[in-house]
Formats: sequence, C-alpha cells, structure tokens
Amino acid sequence: MASPEIKPFTLAIVGGGISGLVLALGLIKHKIPITIYESAAQFGEIGAGVGFEPNIVEVMERISPGIKQGYLRINKNLKTDPPKWFDVRISDRRKADAEGVVHIKDGKKFKLDEPVFVVLARKGDRGGVHRAHFLDELVKLLPDGITEFRKRLVDVTEATDGTSDAVLHFADGTTAQHTAVIGCDGIKSRTRELVLGDKEGRPVFSGKYAYRGLIPMKKAQEFMGETQSMTPQMYCGYQGHVLTFPIANGTIMNVVAFSTKEEWKDPEWVIKTSREDMLEDYKEWSQVVKNIMANMKNPDIWALFNHSPAQTFFQTKPRICLLGDAAHASTPHQGSGAGMCVEDAWILSELIADVDTANGLEKAFRAFDTVRRPRDIKLVETSRQAALLWEMEGPEGNDIDAFERNACSRMDWIWDHDNAADLEQARVLLRE
Repeated sequence: MASPEIKPFTLAIVGGGISGLVLALGLIKHKIPITIYESAAQFGEIGAGVGFEPNIVEVMERISPGIKQGYLRINKNLKTDPPKWFDVRISDRRKADAEGVVHIKDGKKFKLDEPVFVVLARKGDRGGVHRAHFLDELVKLLPDGITEFRKRLVDVTEATDGTSDAVLHFADGTTAQHTAVIGCDGIKSRTRELVLGDKEGRPVFSGKYAYRGLIPMKKAQEFMGETQSMTPQMYCGYQGHVLTFPIANGTIMNVVAFSTKEEWKDPEWVIKTSREDMLEDYKEWSQVVKNIMANMKNPDIWALFNHSPAQTFFQTKPRICLLGDAAHASTPHQGSGAGMCVEDAWILSELIADVDTANGLEKAFRAFDTVRRPRDIKLVETSRQAALLWEMEGPEGNDIDAFERNACSRMDWIWDHDNAADLEQARVLLRE
C-alpha cells in the first residue's frame, strides 16, 4: 500500500540500539512521525562482534538500501567458497585418547584441534562486524532532530485527555505523549516489564557465561596461522566452547569463550576478570585454545541471560509493542539474535505503514504478534539447546556423528525462512 504524506499518529521508540535504529529507518521511509528516546548520553553499543546471514542482509536492503551498504562497508572479511558458518573442532583433551584422537569417521582419525566437520553457510553477503561500527553506520542514516538522549523510561500511562495516547514518564521528571510506544530497550527492558509484569518481564540466567575479548589480527595470525584466524572457528569441549571470527574488515579477531555456571549471584552482568582465572576454566583444553585465551585484550565476563517465552508482545491500554531483545532476548549460541531484530523491524514497520488510525496501530501490533512471536520465541529455546550441543551436554552427548548431523541442519529454519511470506500473512490478518 502507498503511504500518505504524513501519518496522523506519532510513535515513540524507546531504545537507540540496533533494533531501535533499524525500526526507525523503516518507519521514516514511510513518513511516519517518530521520536527515539535513548537513556544514554549518546548512541553506543556494548559487546564486540555480531554476525548476519544472507537472509538478514536481504531484509536490511528491503528496509533501506543504506543499511545494507553500511553493513558491507564494514564487512570486508576473508570470504570462503563455499561459505562456511564455522569449522568445528574438538579441543578438550578429556575427549582425546592417548594418541590425541577425538573422533574416527570412515577410517579417518581426527585429532585434537583438527576440523572434524564444517557447518556451511548460505551463499550471499554475510559475516561478522563490530557492533559499534554497525551502529555508527545506522546513525549516519538518521535525520537530525528525532532523538532525545538521557531519557531513561520509568513508566507509561494512558493519557487523560480522551485520546487514549501513551504518556511516557522519564527519570528526569519530563514526560512525552505519543499515539503508541515501541519498546526496543533490550534485555533489561522497562517496556517489557510494563507489558508483562515484573516476574515474566525480567530476564533469567541461562546457566552460561562468556569471556569476550579482541585480539589484533596480526597477533592472532602469529599463533593460529592466517586461514584459521581469518575464518570462523568453533572449538568445542565439555561444558564450554570457544568461538573466533574476524571483524572490523579483518583487522581484529573477535573471541567469545563460553563456560558453565549453575547460578549468577553478582548484581552486575559484566564483570572484570583476571587472565589467571580465565585460563583456569580452560586448563584441560588444547594449547591452541590456551593461546587464544592468553592473548585476549582486556577480557570481561558476561553473564548470559535470556527471556522466558512472552505471552504477548503488545498491549493496548496504553499502546505498547515490544520488538527485538525487549520481546525475546536470546543467548547467542545460534548467532541470530540481532538478525531476528532486523526481521521484526521490517515486518512491524511495513504493517504500521499500512494503517492510518490509532485503532489500526492496535491491529498492526496484533498481526505482528501473531506472526512473529512463535518464530522469535523458538529462537530463544533452540539457542539454549544449541549451547548444550556445542558443549556435549545435550542428547547427542559424546557422539560426534550425531553432533554433526544436528549442527549441520539446525540452522535451516533460521536461514531459509521466507520473511516476505510472513509479511503477507500479517497483512491478511491486518485486513481481517
């Protein structure tokens, strides 16, 4: 449907991360009046690497060609043919026999740290980038004057002027009135708490934590070699696995090393660690993994939380719709959380473009919820299961052949999904 010149409603986007800015760009294209409210003093992303697959890059282009162009500018990494998601290696010495063999297949012996199998990716533009660099590219596309900083949301109430608008209340004592609010405020989302209540709205510890750090690519090549350091690698073991992949146009090797913990007691989710404590977690692992861990610059420990399945992504009094991590924060074990945010943003922005009234907005939110929530929630659950697979704790256990079958098929539903069909289904619901 064609968009009118300017919609007769205004939207507040709470949160200026990747999902909030991608959504904003989708709405701006359709001349929908928006204001972004960001709690920080400026735009910024925490964390380092984030990856996108070809199906998501295609959606980026549908939202705005500039998003895809910005992504490609910061994604000049080494490409392989065929493209691969990860080389999978077994790097825990406890899995190896006296000769260092970790697996035998068709008479061939695979030793510690050798690639046991490859999870192939899809052809097309894909790969890892630095989160902050990607956010910078999105910021370049935003028009001036649509963002308000230092606006930490405290509450949203229904207006008393007969409009049924949403009134946002901020920690600085100010308020803002909009037809509806879209919560893009991440895993610690205040909008989620308002929609779902304190208990369901809060994230839960996943049982995993991660060491995150960066290694200059030249340094990584010294102890890993060029091919191994410049292409995505997964090193698996008991109750842990380590990922490495290039970011920043191949100048930095991003490292995420996962480990297991029953509960997380620290009030902070990101804490500093010592290299000694970090190495203790991998004392039974191969020298390659020990070298990776020893060379990480300024490593942090990140507790990995996720959301319980939401009963809904929206409410109508006042109007609030949840999107991205605010709706379905996932662990990173399938590398698809940010991609799902991009899918969400495209579907929701197109649905909002199809309506012209406040009641229409409610119908758009309902259609979005019906179509997106099952897929988004499935990612959270299957990502949790993936952590068990990569760390040989799942049903496959030590069976590397079963591990390979699962690993090489489990991403199909994510990568081969027809987002255009989702949008058409949602539009049918909207018309009904």
